[in-house]
This record gives sequence, structure tokens and C-alpha cells, in this order.
Amino acid sequence: MTAPPDARRPRLTEDVPGCGGAFKLVPEDFEVEEVPAYAPSGEGEHLFLWVEKRGRDTREVVKALSGALGVDEGDVGVAGMKDRQAITRQFLSVPARAEARLADFALEGVSVLSSKRHGNKLRTGHLKGNRFRLRLRGVRDLGAARESFSRLQTRGVPNYFGDQRFGREGDNADFGRLLLLGQRLPRRPDKFQRKLYLSAFQSRLFNRALVERLLAGTFDQALLGDVLRKEDTGGLFVSESVEVDGPRVAAFEVSPAGPLFGPKMTAAAGSVAEAEARLLVEAGVTPDDFRRGGDETQGGRRPYRVRLGGAELEAEGEDLRLTFELPKGAYATEILHELLKDG
Repeated sequence: MTAPPDARRPRLTEDVPGCGGAFKLVPEDFEVEEVPAYAPSGEGEHLFLWVEKRGRDTREVVKALSGALGVDEGDVGVAGMKDRQAITRQFLSVPARAEARLADFALEGVSVLSSKRHGNKLRTGHLKGNRFRLRLRGVRDLGAARESFSRLQTRGVPNYFGDQRFGREGDNADFGRLLLLGQRLPRRPDKFQRKLYLSAFQSRLFNRALVERLLAGTFDQALLGDVLRKEDTGGLFVSESVEVDGPRVAAFEVSPAGPLFGPKMTAAAGSVAEAEARLLVEAGVTPDDFRRGGDETQGGRRPYRVRLGGAELEAEGEDLRLTFELPKGAYATEILHELLKDG
């Protein structure tokens, strides 16, 4: 599970040894289930499908559903993309008019567990989070694993964008930068690839900002001028008093939020804004370049840490079973990197 060079980054638990062990030897080592933002109502023009898949990625399922039901791929709604090498359960939505053809859908490794109507199409981000059950096989240092896991529960998980974001060759972000600068790519991207590349470049800059905060020991502290995100509502505000906001960060009421550069990104202030501006200079881009990305690079803020919910760590012989929940957009593999120290 070695990360590509662009993704190598410091860890919150850097001083704790790696626990050792192997991951994803079989799909059953990685189980993930969506925690939906809402349940389908039972009425409406869309049909929500609760789907289980093994050894398939979400795009494969979307394409197969489109063909079997006779609808456009764009009519198939998805809240979030799920790994191929895993057992996953998630909602997808299709137009209810295609319900009669659902029996025609067949794809090895994929089962529709239930279906129910709803009034709107499922869209990206329409989920609360994900529930994970992971198995590490052949763990050598259980004490180290417990220490790292406990620290993540107490201080939060560094909210890096995971390796998947940057592609197998690690060049998605490079392509995104070229697009922002109006330069040609080796191959013309389709709409999906364009969005992927641009997002990867934003993600790279966020990760670099998070690296700086971790190295400075401030990823879970309020700095004057920080953009802080409310845990309960997601609302953003700029810190004008560390004395006031510091205790709120310590209580996990709010968290510092790093940059996803774009014209709609909430601006930081003071030295925090200066540090973020240096990231752009080092990357060779300007704030105006992100306007070239259009709707795909509007920008925003992402918390530097996320809470590890429902966390359990259980030894099973030489193996370790981890159970936890993460909010949408957070990567379970980052917890494994903290325990294994492998990337």
C-alpha cells in the first residue's frame, strides 16, 4: 500500500512505530457501507437502489445499470465513489420509469439488495459519511496500533486526500495544473477526466497546506486569521480571537479548514492567508487561473482534521479488526497509513 511520490506526507503518529501487517489481501479485508444523509421516502419519480458490490468500482456499476435499464449514464445518481478491491454497499438512483427493467440488470459481483422510490435524484455528496470494517493481517506490534488509533480518536484524523485522488501514476494533479494554465495535455480529456484532473490539483495544494500545519503542530489548533468550520453545521468563519476559538477547537466544536482554491473559497486573513498565497506561488499558478476551470474549480474549504466515530479496535489472533465511521470525503486508507507508516 505504498503511496505515490506526490502523496508522501508526515503523520500525526510519526513518533509511534508501524504496527506491521498486510491489508486488502482479499476484498473482505475492506468493507464500507454508506451512511445516507436521508432515507428514500417511498414515493417519487426516482428509484433508490441499495447495492452491494465486490471487486467492482462504482463507474462499472453505473455503466451496467445504464445499459440494462435503457437510460443515460447521466440519469444514474451516485452519492460517492467506492473502491473496487472491497465489499461495499451504497445507494444509486435511477429514473423510476425504468423499474420494470430492473430484473434485466446483471453484473458479476453486484447485487441489488433493495429498492425504494424517492422524489429526487441522488447527487454527489448526498451522504452523511461511511462506515468501515477493515482487517489487518499478521500485525506484529499491537501496542503500537492501539497507541496510534487512540491518538487519532483524541486529536482527529489528518484529513489528507488519499492516494486514489492522484491516479496510479500520480500525474492527475499535473494534468489539472496544465488545464488551469491553458496548456495542452498529451491526450484530450473527456468531461469526467477534466473534472478529476482539476480536483486533483486542488487536492494537492490542500495536502501541502496540511503538511505545513502538521509539521508546525497546528493542524488541530486555531490560528489568528484561520478559516474555522463548525462541526455541526459546516458553517465557516474567520478567527479573530485565538483565546475565544482555541477552546472550541480543543472541544471539537470547530476545526481549522484548509484551502480548496477557487473564486468562491472563503478567504483567510493575516499570516494564514500569506502562507496559503505562498502555496500558489510555489505551484506556479495565480488565483485568477482557477477561473479558467469554470464550475469545476469554484473552490471551498476542507477541514484539516475529521472525527473518528464509532471507533473500535479488536485483536483476532494475529489479525486486527478496525471499525469506525468517517464523514463524507474522508479516506479510510489514511488511518491505515497512520498505523502502518507505509506512505
